[in-house]
Amino acid sequence: MKILVILVAITFIFCNKEDIDNKKAEWIKNAFISFESGNYPRIKAISWWNENWEDGEKKVRLRIDSSPESMAAYREGVSSHTFVTRANFQNAKLLAPVNGIYHSAFPDFGGTEDIVTADRINEFVKLADKDIVWAYFSNNWTEGIRFPLEAVKTISSTGKIPFIRLMPRTSYEEYVADTFFSMQKIIDGDFDNELTQWAKDAANTGIPLLAEFGTEVNGSWFPWNGLYNGAGQTDAYGDISLADGPERFRDAYRHIIDICRENGATNITWFFHIDADSEPIEAWNDFENYYPGDDYIDWIGVSVYGFEGKGEEYREFSETLDKVYKRMTKLTDKPMAILEFGIIEIE
Repeated sequence: MKILVILVAITFIFCNKEDIDNKKAEWIKNAFISFESGNYPRIKAISWWNENWEDGEKKVRLRIDSSPESMAAYREGVSSHTFVTRANFQNAKLLAPVNGIYHSAFPDFGGTEDIVTADRINEFVKLADKDIVWAYFSNNWTEGIRFPLEAVKTISSTGKIPFIRLMPRTSYEEYVADTFFSMQKIIDGDFDNELTQWAKDAANTGIPLLAEFGTEVNGSWFPWNGLYNGAGQTDAYGDISLADGPERFRDAYRHIIDICRENGATNITWFFHIDADSEPIEAWNDFENYYPGDDYIDWIGVSVYGFEGKGEEYREFSETLDKVYKRMTKLTDKPMAILEFGIIEIE
């Protein structure tokens, strides 16, 4: 979610330079305290979003090395034996660790989130002074639906698990519908040939993969959000007791997983990814309405970002997570992941 994509995952706010470095380090420190507090026993993985980008005249800094204080806080937090780096698989599916919490990251694969190199992975590991279980990247459909074979091979060659974000969009513009990759067209089978080839290519790798479709689905910054696919209307698709927008997403995700299973891509662990803050704030947009179900999903994950600035109340990691944690535990017994977390510093 950046200037092209990741912008969406965070609320950008300004604050004084003399305050922000200490605040970011404090937020990081307290986030790691939260992970080890025992208050969130269902959290079995964390993944930092490590990236910087420019937003007009502002330089937005999410990387852990955005200041010496922030990097020191991250290194200290993640050095705990709680954060483990060896994955546990069964039948090519990622299981929760027997003990501890997986440590992972989006290791700065650029503004389009798909500039995957071994050097970028190794750089993050060196900065964090801790290995990672998976490397998170986007499979953008801007040039068509194609399995990202080279990116998968690159990540696997470093000993990390490829985590693929299937991003059904024709452009990086935010807060607009994508009429080409609508949820209804996916349901109707308009892209079945491409998705079938994607599934076959995934299966042929023989590599255990992690994947998600429709990142942060409850956020209207992305075109797969229900707002652009029927919103709260109930009588134009499916069950008349359910909001059409979320119901279409649910069925589109199920359709993709069904195609993968039918074509031998059983080497994929599927994640359902929400944001801690829904937009729009409407009952029909509650993340529960989008969930494809336990028969389809292996893990449930959430983005949790911090923000700070003039006129805004500083909000700790735990304050943001508390808004959704109990609801997530009621939705499913599947293991939970913090799929993205971070906080900004602005020069």
